[in-house]
Amino acid sequence: MSLLRPDLAVIAANVAPGSRVLDIGCGDGTLMQALRDDKRCDARGMELDPADVGLCVAKGLSVIQGDADRDLAFYPDRSVDYAILSQTLQTTMRPDLVLEQLLRIGRRAFVSFPNFAHWRVRLSLLWRGRMPVTRLLPIAWYETPNIHHLTVNDFRELVIRRGIAVEGAWFLSGDQQCSSAAANFRAEHAVFLLSRG
Repeated sequence: MSLLRPDLAVIAANVAPGSRVLDIGCGDGTLMQALRDDKRCDARGMELDPADVGLCVAKGLSVIQGDADRDLAFYPDRSVDYAILSQTLQTTMRPDLVLEQLLRIGRRAFVSFPNFAHWRVRLSLLWRGRMPVTRLLPIAWYETPNIHHLTVNDFRELVIRRGIAVEGAWFLSGDQQCSSAAANFRAEHAVFLLSRG
């Protein structure tokens, strides 16, 4: 699992062996494959991009093509142990409603996202007056799938307003963790483990 992207490595390390998992926005299936092979999980996925669906199927993974904004409603309540949404929340039309669906489908939900309040993003806006193009946000604003530029503090406020319990939170700068207190400024990515409490 060491070859996983840092946020996926955190998620994989914290999924219980043998769990039923739904990975929404699963991309090429890297996390699902690690969970299946290393933790014996029943991992299934949903992915919007047909090319990525094909890559998943070629790896022997169970994936359907679907849209998180429209298709999660078709999944039964509490049908998985974990619903996972990694680096996808910011691309959805209604992140709040997608979050509610995750917690309806899964007993718990992992959500990871880029922190748009990271100090490098702030500096780029301050000094250049432009939306940043960085190692972590490598796509220009007019081509990016990111339509909601959230911060760690924005997400914390959303879960409080929705009455969602935070069971765990990890804040990453590269592959290193940073403190919760400094996360809004120092973390490039955040990973939250959520439940209905």
